[in-house]
Amino acid sequence: MADSFGPVLSGREHGGAVPEGSESESDGGAFRKEPIRVLVVDDHALFRRGLEIVLAQEEDIQVVGEAGDGAEAVDKAADLLPDIVLMDVRMPRRGGIEACTSIKEVAPSAKIIMLTISDEEADLYDAIKAGATGYLLKEISTDEVATAIRAVADGQSQISPSMASKLLTEFKSMIQRTDERRLVPAPRLTDRELEVLKLVATGMNNRDIAKELFISENTVKNHVRNILEKLQLHSRMEAVVYAMREKILEIR
Repeated sequence: MADSFGPVLSGREHGGAVPEGSESESDGGAFRKEPIRVLVVDDHALFRRGLEIVLAQEEDIQVVGEAGDGAEAVDKAADLLPDIVLMDVRMPRRGGIEACTSIKEVAPSAKIIMLTISDEEADLYDAIKAGATGYLLKEISTDEVATAIRAVADGQSQISPSMASKLLTEFKSMIQRTDERRLVPAPRLTDRELEVLKLVATGMNNRDIAKELFISENTVKNHVRNILEKLQLHSRMEAVVYAMREKILEIR
């Protein structure tokens, strides 16, 4: 069993990395030949160093830089144009959530994963609204960090299970607050797209959704892409928020 991010600074067994020079599937069906470029942002130097040690063992992931706060993260993202920004929520000078919007402006293709000790629902919801694609607690295992990076690079969202349940609770509260605000008819989703969206809302990844619905992962990706195009949104979690608010779907 993999260590969590307490004792992990001493390293871990290598496992599951894509051999150097091999190709891994990326979003849209193409194949990734270059390593996933990661910017690590955390105000604790020892934690940043621990992440670098862990991720250095993954041949398909490359840490290209680090930053100690949100302000420095924006500057580094503009210079380095990383694929993934792995960032803490609460930091001095400028927090991670506040930095999300600016990072998306200077490095639009970068995807942001919040890696934090904060299990506050407000932080989770604000991070998603600010453009984060993942929200993981620092209690996760070292294996899960690399897995999450690959999944987000592949176009998926990643949320710690305990936080996913809190997100659904927030969705339900949001519906109650906005019952009277639906003014424009929502774009129509097919029955299959609604099924996919409901499973996305429970935190399932593409592979699990494919197994649940007895379809291929590529078909799931196509459904998600169609959903985002119809709703004119940019991420899976934005689609879930929108669908809950507009009563396109209901999760009991």
